[in-house]
Amino acid sequence: MALISDNPFLKDLGFELLDMKDGIAEVGINLQAQHMNSWQVMHGGIIMTLLDAAMARAARSLVPDLTSAATVEMKTSFFQPGGKISQQIIGRGKVLHRSTTMYYCEGEIWNGEALIAKAMGTFKIFKRNDIARRLKMTSSKHLNAES
Repeated sequence: MALISDNPFLKDLGFELLDMKDGIAEVGINLQAQHMNSWQVMHGGIIMTLLDAAMARAARSLVPDLTSAATVEMKTSFFQPGGKISQQIIGRGKVLHRSTTMYYCEGEIWNGEALIAKAMGTFKIFKRNDIARRLKMTSSKHLNAES
């Protein structure tokens, strides 16, 4: 298991990539105090981020290296509290259908045998060098417009 290192936000949260191949991915997190809400259970934002990461990794597993996924839409249903400090929570993502650049996925969050949440999401896949170039061009236009 290795921390997800290509995304600073996910790395800071402590997300670990457990598996990623053939349209399926698993991402794990060992819960710590900073992952809790005021009721001392896993914060819903962490649950949604774990779902998002697992589904995006599932989509990226079907395309060549050097890609990135942007979330287009995501719907989440919560079934029960996520977990407590020191528990390992697993996010599982699966591609259900894909078109040229759009990937339709489902995700689940598990605490052992307990299903915590489920999501459906749509992701657009980009080649990293293409999106980096577009972002740079957009930033330059924005800066020139402010001058």
